[in-house]
Amino acid sequence: MPDFPSEPQAVHSPTTRHAIFIVATLNPGAAAAETVRGWCADVAALTRTVGTRSPQQNLSCVCAFGSDAWDALFGQPRPASLHPFRVFGDGARVAVSTPGDLLLHIRADSMDLCFELATLLVNGLGDAVTVVDEVHGFRYFDRRAIIGFVDGTENPEGREAVDFTVIGDEDAEFSGGSYVLVQKYLHDMAGWNALTVENQEGIIGRHKLSNVELDDDIKPASSHSALTTLEENGQEVKILRDNMPFGRPGVGEFGTYFIGYARSPAPIEQMLENMFVGRPAGNYDRLLDYSRAVTGSLFFVPSAELLESLETRAAVAQVPQEAATSSSMT
Repeated sequence: MPDFPSEPQAVHSPTTRHAIFIVATLNPGAAAAETVRGWCADVAALTRTVGTRSPQQNLSCVCAFGSDAWDALFGQPRPASLHPFRVFGDGARVAVSTPGDLLLHIRADSMDLCFELATLLVNGLGDAVTVVDEVHGFRYFDRRAIIGFVDGTENPEGREAVDFTVIGDEDAEFSGGSYVLVQKYLHDMAGWNALTVENQEGIIGRHKLSNVELDDDIKPASSHSALTTLEENGQEVKILRDNMPFGRPGVGEFGTYFIGYARSPAPIEQMLENMFVGRPAGNYDRLLDYSRAVTGSLFFVPSAELLESLETRAAVAQVPQEAATSSSMT
């Protein structure tokens, strides 16, 4: 097994009752870039400060950066597999790419701690960024998605979780880091609830009540479970999900915020290709007949040590002025 000399951020935090997901874009100008660089060193300290008020609530925060933002803020060297979000599918079934330079994934067992930390972190960024998406997620019954099925069943645990999510010697300069991909899905609950439970189970690939996977001889090849299961050299390749339901019943909004961590974007991207294009092409995930992706962004998660030292690192690297002052948005 590879060694991870740098401590990861809180990628492997325990499952919590609440989460806030914030995606922001970097505003133009050298001052904005300088503010974000200086802010990086404060993230861990602010998380500790707020979390100390109620340690049993398991407050944590993961901070990550998009490809364009990394270039504008920190320059070279850059994480080997960091790139803009790749679009999959076409027509009415597309994994869309949307703006995202900075991601905050804040988790706790009480929303007040999430809210307090989010407020402090966003205030610290000031007018250096523009928040383009904010979702407040909640744990739904026994870890079920809004559509009624248990989510995250196949998550790796313990050492296996580290092996699948934390960069090792394959990119030694960024050891201890991870990649994270986020998407916001909106569900057609009227259409979904009109299906029989048996039809729903065929789409997901699991029994709804028990969460037991359907037998291979009856599980459709187009089921969500089948298309998101990857194997390499006879071994299953996993990612770490911490999806959260969200919604506003008053306006008919019901959704799932997908967030997946991995040591490379490749397995998550392969899952998306299987879902949106099909395996083989045309054999797509039938859940997408009732779920629509409305956001999509890929980020790099620096190790805890690297996050705190990014300002100094950027200064030593002498980031070109034109990179620091350019906006990462189109």
